Amino acid sequence: MEFSQLLQAVRANPEAVVIPPEWGQGRASFGGLVAALVYEAMRSKVAADRPVRSLALTFVGPAAADVPISFEVEVLREGRAVSQLLGRAVQNGQVVTLVQGSFGAGRESVINLAAAPAPEALSPEQSKELPYIPGVTPEFTRYLAMRWCYGGLPFSNTPSRQMGGWVQLRNQPAGVAVDEAHLLALVDAWPPALLSYLNKPAAGSSLTWTIEFVQPVASLTTQDWCLYKAEIEHARDGYGHVAAALWSAEGELLAISRQTVAVFA
Repeated sequence: MEFSQLLQAVRANPEAVVIPPEWGQGRASFGGLVAALVYEAMRSKVAADRPVRSLALTFVGPAAADVPISFEVEVLREGRAVSQLLGRAVQNGQVVTLVQGSFGAGRESVINLAAAPAPEALSPEQSKELPYIPGVTPEFTRYLAMRWCYGGLPFSNTPSRQMGGWVQLRNQPAGVAVDEAHLLALVDAWPPALLSYLNKPAAGSSLTWTIEFVQPVASLTTQDWCLYKAEIEHARDGYGHVAAALWSAEGELLAISRQTVAVFA
């Protein structure tokens, strides 16, 4: 199933969505997809004039493929401008992903600061492609294209604090608009930046993830490339703290991300 088909599935029946194994990431389903599905269920409970401002996610456990997942949403508070929601992905009676979301309408303000400029990067055509290789790269990368610009590949023994490059959904029809659900998948497509320090394969996964969205979302389609750059701020005791951001090809800031990553090496 394509990304858009899974989004439609959670809108139609949030109580029983099955993620196919083609969206796998080791023994779990791709975290960016699970996050997008929880967000999509939450979005349906909020007025359209209150876009999402931030999401705080905890990956409690792996979401298995081919097993129904229920997406539950609780509205914690509806204020005059801000709605606070709690979303859960539940599988076999256990919470696998927990999301706290803040949705807020815009308001007039005397403060209006532009984002810092996007980093310099080679074009997507000049950048090294990370191809989908069955049995080598994660299964979900068949749906997401990545072109490397910063840092080293996972398990390449490259001691670089940075990782990133260009990313887009693969083989998308023309004219499909990018929204926050797509941005979740694009940001989380990249492997933990810490993995480039390793000289052999080892498991690594996001423990917590906070992502903030720049509103209104820039006008993009799923055929457009976006630029991602992550920087490791600290790593020790099997955990790393990574800050990242996503920009459009025109340099518009789209999202700001922070993750706590567990590495089993």
